[in-house]
Amino acid sequence: MAICWLPPQADGRESDGMENPGTLAVVTVTYHPDVARLRLQFDALPADCRLVLVDNASDAAAVAEIERLVEARKNSVLLRNTENAGLGAALNQGAAHALQVSPTLDFLLLMDQDSVPRQGAVAELMRAFLALEASGARVGGVGPRLIDESTNLQHGFHTVCGWLLRRVFPSEDSTTAIDCLGINGSGTLVRAALFRELGGLEADFFIDQIDTEWSFRTRAAGYRSYGIPQARFDHCMGERGVAWWFFGWHVWPHRSPHRHYYLFRNALRLYRRPYVPRVWKFWNVIKLSATFCIHGLFDTQRKAQMANMLRGVRDGLLRPDAAKPSRPPGTSK
Repeated sequence: MAICWLPPQADGRESDGMENPGTLAVVTVTYHPDVARLRLQFDALPADCRLVLVDNASDAAAVAEIERLVEARKNSVLLRNTENAGLGAALNQGAAHALQVSPTLDFLLLMDQDSVPRQGAVAELMRAFLALEASGARVGGVGPRLIDESTNLQHGFHTVCGWLLRRVFPSEDSTTAIDCLGINGSGTLVRAALFRELGGLEADFFIDQIDTEWSFRTRAAGYRSYGIPQARFDHCMGERGVAWWFFGWHVWPHRSPHRHYYLFRNALRLYRRPYVPRVWKFWNVIKLSATFCIHGLFDTQRKAQMANMLRGVRDGLLRPDAAKPSRPPGTSK
């Protein structure tokens, strides 16, 4: 069972300030995780929250530690895959489990192993989601302010104005929801009904651009994505964050050659889809070109990086695009 009920607390802890917002399933995916960091994520979730953890064939030692974590935490379940099914498929799998147990589930919180919510962050996401809906907004999802673990810099939120795509960095005390072109996948809070209606995540993308595609699909269906700056998650994007300066400090996620294959391949697939905004396509071509040049010039793995990027471009151009996902396995419309 993977349902989280967040009533006013009566166990002596500080209240989350939430008044019966409904049921929430937290779905976390692991693949050879840093178990100490995963423990921090578990501890950061509300104490009475139930959790579905889907492991994508981590090594035996890691699985044994994960099992101990899950067994020690009340109302948690571990789903084990015998091979790495990818992030999207595993999140769909966890969501399907939650929806099968509770067909009237209200919310899903999608997580990966690299995110740790700060105190009260999950409650802030829920409050902001409900407030936006109360104001009349059609909310496709809300996401937290992500703070890079290695540089302590915020990743910012992507917004669009005409043909200008820019990254917004809210002030420290900001509590204003930001209308985003898309939000990062880890920490995304969505209505379970919308997740089911739109068919879940694109499993064939495997890992990168899954959140981008989902944001654009919800946008095409008439919903918006919002960044919630008062909800803070510590997050590791890629293998590590690299600080760089260009009229202010920014963080560049350093990814492995394997990750760059999917980043480039899936971007090329998105370029062909009519519901993907043209402004994103335009700026993403520039971003991927810069990524290729930077890693080709400065990365110690430059040969492997460039080979995988070019292979991703080739497969994105020449191989037929995967069909859009249907509903998550095990669910009904």
